Amino acid sequence: MQNDEMFEPYDRLIDVEICGSVERVPDRNTILRCLQYLDMEFVSHADLCWNGDCLNCQVWIRNGEKSKAVIACRTYATEGMSITDVSDNLRSEGIDETATGK
Repeated sequence: MQNDEMFEPYDRLIDVEICGSVERVPDRNTILRCLQYLDMEFVSHADLCWNGDCLNCQVWIRNGEKSKAVIACRTYATEGMSITDVSDNLRSEGIDETATGK
């Protein structure tokens, strides 16, 4: 598979549920890079530090019956992961916001 330089090298796309919609994103990449893969223009220009200092890339992932907050720039996406909500800084047309009701 052809890899863009901004992504960690990946061999395949994995299924990740984002706000109720299953999306195919590159394996071996952070959640934030995966969101950028889905909506390059928006995420590339969002108010983010990309190193975990600002917390603007916070997302919530399903952890059993509950959701827990993680920082998308420091958490790697895994096959079957369920992201239940994203911060307002990551909400765009390319990242499904309708399922969250926001």
